Amino acid sequence: MDNADSTEIEYALRGKAWKVYWYILKKGEPVGVREVQRALHFSSPSIANHHLEQLCEHGLVTKQDIGGQYTLVSEVKIGVLRHYVKLGKLLFPRFFFYALFSTIFYIAYITMLMTAFNRDNLFIAVFGAIVCGIFWYEAYRVWEMRPF
Repeated sequence: MDNADSTEIEYALRGKAWKVYWYILKKGEPVGVREVQRALHFSSPSIANHHLEQLCEHGLVTKQDIGGQYTLVSEVKIGVLRHYVKLGKLLFPRFFFYALFSTIFYIAYITMLMTAFNRDNLFIAVFGAIVCGIFWYEAYRVWEMRPF
């Protein structure tokens, strides 16, 4: 996908269309109009249908001939999605893995390798705590940017 397509899709995916795309991406399986309407608390199925058709026009979802369900065709990494990793049906902020990794090694260092309480170990302990705190803060901040 070139830059012009990315900009066009990013412009189209805002507001309720963004929420519908996020829902389909997170669900990971075909969805119907009424399911989207109920899940996203739209006032009528026509609103959900409008946004699903809008996603079809941009080639992000496709409508099945039988059943009328909508299936995700392609995943785009635009907006806040640039900061997410999908594992199965779950979406995690990329910083979550950095935070988890640094916290595990920080705790391992404090519990197993820190033999004496001297100036060097104090520096490492404080620095490790700051790094872990920054990663957890960034993971939380990106998590709060999700559409719903």
